[in-house]
Order: sequence, then C-alpha cells, then structure tokens
Amino acid sequence: MSDRIPKQNWPVVLRTNELTLRPLRIRDRAKWFAVRAENRDWLTPWEATLPKVPEHIDGGDLISKRPSFFEMVRIYNREGRSGRTISLAIWQGPNLIGQITMGGIIYGALRGAHIGYWIDRRFANRGFTTQAVEVVTAYGFHELGLHRIEINLRPENGASRRVAEKAGFILEGDRPRFLHIDGAWRDHICFVKENPAIK
Repeated sequence: MSDRIPKQNWPVVLRTNELTLRPLRIRDRAKWFAVRAENRDWLTPWEATLPKVPEHIDGGDLISKRPSFFEMVRIYNREGRSGRTISLAIWQGPNLIGQITMGGIIYGALRGAHIGYWIDRRFANRGFTTQAVEVVTAYGFHELGLHRIEINLRPENGASRRVAEKAGFILEGDRPRFLHIDGAWRDHICFVKENPAIK
C-alpha cells in the first residue's frame, strides 16, 4: 500500500438503509443549534472541552476559543478536502440526529484514525449510532486504506461502549487522563478495529 495520501472526493456522502451521512452545510445551522440545545444536558458529560493554555504559549488565546458554526463548517470542509478529518452530520430522513467524525487520520506506517460521535437523545438506542460507526469505518478501511481505527470513550459511558462493541471494535486498554472532557482530563478506554486487508 502506498504511503501517499489518497485523493479526496469531497464532499463525502455515505448512506445506510436508514441514514445519510454528509458534511454540515451553512443552511444546517438552525437545525444543528436546535438539536444541540435540546440535548445540552444529555451531551455535556461526554463533550470535549478546551483546556486552558498558558498565556506565554503563542496562539494560546486562539486555541482556547471554540469556532462559530460558520468557522466550524469551513474548518471541516478544509480538513475533509485535505484528508485529515471526515466530519459528517447524521440524518434520518429530514431529521438531523447526530454527528460523527473520523479524525486524526494518519497515513505512512501507521495508517490510522479515531472516531467520535454524538446522537440526539430522542434517536438513541435505535442502532443509528452503530450504523454510522460501521459505515464510516468501512469508508476508512476501503476508501482510505486505513489499517487501524480507534474509538476512545469514558469507561462510565455504557451506551458508547455498546456502540463500539456492536460495530466490532475490540477493547484494547486504558488511556488515563486521555481527553479534556466536561472541564477536566478524563480517563478513557480504547476500542480498536483493524483492517484485515492491510498487510
């Protein structure tokens, strides 16, 4: 397998029998904000937060600010075209029900990435998140030629653990203080799926 970055066909649109996964668009702003507002309490314990960066670090003030919706869409499109991050809104018919991101995409000798996701509480426990993980994983393996994809989740997040297991990811081990979540560095457990076609 070449270590060159595969040419990206952007925007990526993936489908299952029930879902369409596609990049967020500017016109999705109202729906995205409505779903996020409706699910604030449901998502907050699992959401990534930004740690404080010491003032002496150049650019620290920029690193500590969340982008606007318009900036987020622009960043995701740039990252998608470059092949570094594939972030897709999850749609069930006309309903925006979540978002999934395959980020940290690395080629060369590693050929890996990690997946993160969130789901609207009203659509949880219906298999939609598992479907999204499966189709994004298949894209990473078959279209990008990745060898290894990780899902890192907090040990107390039983629903997310079930998604990883149902999608065929295997528990690999602990990641102490791995990500800044809900205001602090939190322990995670790592689930991994490998691509049997990459030797």
